[in-house]
Amino acid sequence: MIAALSALAAAAVPTGDASGAADAGVLVPAPLSVPTRALDQPVAGAEGLKNAVAAKSGVIGNVIDTLDHLAVQIGSTRISVWDMTVVMLVLMLVGSIAWGASKLTHRLITRATRLDMTQRLLIEKMVSLVIWAMAILVGVDMLGIDLTALTVFSGAFGLAIGFGLQKTFGNLFAGIILLMDRSIKPGDVIAITDQAGNSTFGQIRRIGIRAVSLTTRDMKEYLIPNENLMINQVENWSYSSKNVRVQVPVGIAYSSDIEKAEELMLQAARSVKRILVSPPPSVWLDAYGNSSVDFIIHCWISDPEEGIGNVRSQVLKALWYLFQEHGIEIPFPQRDLNLRENEAFRELLEAMRKT
Repeated sequence: MIAALSALAAAAVPTGDASGAADAGVLVPAPLSVPTRALDQPVAGAEGLKNAVAAKSGVIGNVIDTLDHLAVQIGSTRISVWDMTVVMLVLMLVGSIAWGASKLTHRLITRATRLDMTQRLLIEKMVSLVIWAMAILVGVDMLGIDLTALTVFSGAFGLAIGFGLQKTFGNLFAGIILLMDRSIKPGDVIAITDQAGNSTFGQIRRIGIRAVSLTTRDMKEYLIPNENLMINQVENWSYSSKNVRVQVPVGIAYSSDIEKAEELMLQAARSVKRILVSPPPSVWLDAYGNSSVDFIIHCWISDPEEGIGNVRSQVLKALWYLFQEHGIEIPFPQRDLNLRENEAFRELLEAMRKT
């Protein structure tokens, strides 16, 4: 008790009269400081920028004060128009720098001739991810954002972002894995099946963040999600080799010389420039059809991106003239019609005789 009174007396200060003179005989306790709670400032960088600009120019400072007074109070957090303006300016600045750095990186990596297209594309994507991650961190640091002020929304917002971007991030990492695995790369020719079950082929033009761009011979562009190419079966015509075998079916009449026809088929195949000399073309007897003896010409090409239908057309066109020149008949369906004799048939014959 005595110690407490001694401490109170030590902290007391003498009061004065109206003239301001201190009265040594009267002791009054010192006024206690009342703590005041400052409002949370979610964007500390905006407050610092406001003070710096106000110190340089009073007019601009007044404009900033007006924007700062237009604010919304959410609990203990205060967000003003000035805060949002600074956030937008910083985002535009950081985004422009990151975009320019990505373009510069693309140009530098393109000049790296020692790397193939897949390696360049993989390095470019990895560097772009690092650049944008650093841009986000620098932007948060420049704004001085107090992330704890957003904890009210972080749970629901993070859950929504997680569900919304689940497929996006899945396709992003799937594209990176495809490039690292080198199973799918720009320039490859792959065969796909559309929703109707029709199979077609096309050349991969680019591998994006979300999808692979596949262009067919009729200039239809398919955007295939990266995940589909990673988890589904893909028919890649140029994975380990670009050599593709083309099959051309041909039918001749039963009365034709088979050996001569085979010789002409090989001659027609060799006359097409795109068909490879090695491995050489070959002819197989496939079946005895209803109206023809069926053959298949097997030939190889090394540029499937140029199409295979035009190769078949050139072989068949050359074979047409060779068959006509050497008397090899190309048959057409023939049917024998047998009519049974009955009363109606006899009446028809009588009517035909009278006419």
